[in-house]
Amino acid sequence: MSTNQEFNLLSNRFRTFYPVVIDIETAGFNANTDAVLEIAIITLKMDELGWLHKEDTLHFHIEPFKGSIINSDAIAFNKIDPFNPLRGAISEKIAIQSILKKVRNGIKIQGCSRGIVVAHNANFDHNFLMAAIQRVKIKNNPFHPFATFDTAALSGLVVGQTVLSKACKAIGLSFDNHQAHSALYDTLQTANLFCELVNRWKRLGGWPVDIKKNNSTSNKY
Repeated sequence: MSTNQEFNLLSNRFRTFYPVVIDIETAGFNANTDAVLEIAIITLKMDELGWLHKEDTLHFHIEPFKGSIINSDAIAFNKIDPFNPLRGAISEKIAIQSILKKVRNGIKIQGCSRGIVVAHNANFDHNFLMAAIQRVKIKNNPFHPFATFDTAALSGLVVGQTVLSKACKAIGLSFDNHQAHSALYDTLQTANLFCELVNRWKRLGGWPVDIKKNNSTSNKY
């Protein structure tokens, strides 16, 4: 395999990490006490030329876990009725098990070492994901315990915007504010944004990294 072909592998793009785009809608801001209400993930793949694309999607409405807190302000914001039977909500455990099974399979297929959360304001989603995994007592957690790719920070660097809707529009993507704060829609838009950020860096010549050239330049200072 040539050097360029190696650079075009997903396993070589992010230090063997397998990026998983995620958005979680919740009933508050405390990952340990407040309910997870909706979760969506999108896995990613690289084509033969090294361009990043969306791959598979999982989406679940979640039943509040026993003893969880439902904050009225959060419900008013995301407009989710946790107890509406039409949501088709499933248990947190079943949803998390399904997600982790998908991620483990992707890690294996892509030759990666572990998953890494990609999210907008990623600390929030990562904290809720880690708390949910711990709550349902899953020991083999495939995700990195603290590292993330935060599209809010990346967008601030590239286009000077940190709000998801504004970042999408600034980079040339459409955004429907009426669909915002749905886990599925926000995950889709975050995935589109992340792929465009990564691919734009490649188009501008930032990837693959020319290690020899960079080392030569750094020695001048």
